[in-house]
Amino acid sequence: MSLRPLRLLAALSMCATGAAWAQLPPLPEATSKESNQSVTVNGKPIPKSRVDYIVKQRATQGQADNEQARKMILENLITQEVVAQEADRRGFSKSVDVRAQLDLMRQQVLVQALIQDYVKKHPVKDEDMLAEYNKLKAARSGDKEYKARHILVDKESEAVDIIAQLKKGANFEDLAKQSKDQGSKDKGGDLDWNPPTTFVKPFAEALTKLEKGKFTEAPVQTQYGWHVIQLDDLRPQPFPAYDTVKQQLQARLQEQEVHKYVNDLRAKAKIK
Repeated sequence: MSLRPLRLLAALSMCATGAAWAQLPPLPEATSKESNQSVTVNGKPIPKSRVDYIVKQRATQGQADNEQARKMILENLITQEVVAQEADRRGFSKSVDVRAQLDLMRQQVLVQALIQDYVKKHPVKDEDMLAEYNKLKAARSGDKEYKARHILVDKESEAVDIIAQLKKGANFEDLAKQSKDQGSKDKGGDLDWNPPTTFVKPFAEALTKLEKGKFTEAPVQTQYGWHVIQLDDLRPQPFPAYDTVKQQLQARLQEQEVHKYVNDLRAKAKIK
């Protein structure tokens, strides 16, 4: 399935929540007021809304909201504010690179807010998910999985020689040690279980024509080189039930909607 919208948002968003400061030991309790009040650091306030926001983010990760947690968050924010003020005093806020990072972070937070609002206001309908499921089911290629081995070489003559050795009784796994495929050569050429669509077309076509336990008696050419393929086994591959993939379907359709929305915004923009 496609990337989920939330994964897209994660890539767009770099909103700091103070999590990086959570590794620091808390300051003495006397340093701050109660966590349900705002505090000031050198006259600059840390509003309660900032603590509330971090609590909300932690809640999405299953973390508890209690007085101890809020005190820890507030202490971390105090530490962060102290360090940020020192950086500002030393002129880092005027640095071209720092200003660029701040501008990007602001933009990313705005992007995240807009996309989340769009997804919330345009929920995926059940009938659309079912239609997508039926489309994918109709488009599937075959209903079997194949457990195959292969030996990949550079030249057709090498593949012909391997086939000749196999016909004389040579062991496929031993011959696979000369394969160019680094991922399978040390496993006897084993490619594990896969549907035919996993492979490039010439490979898939040759594989699906094989009988169990047989190997290709002519080399198979792909863009990777020349293959000798053996079919070890095959089994039915039932299409997953709708309920088991419903969440993935929702994410897939959300992703499509978000990309369409963003592309529409770009189309309307005056870009010179």
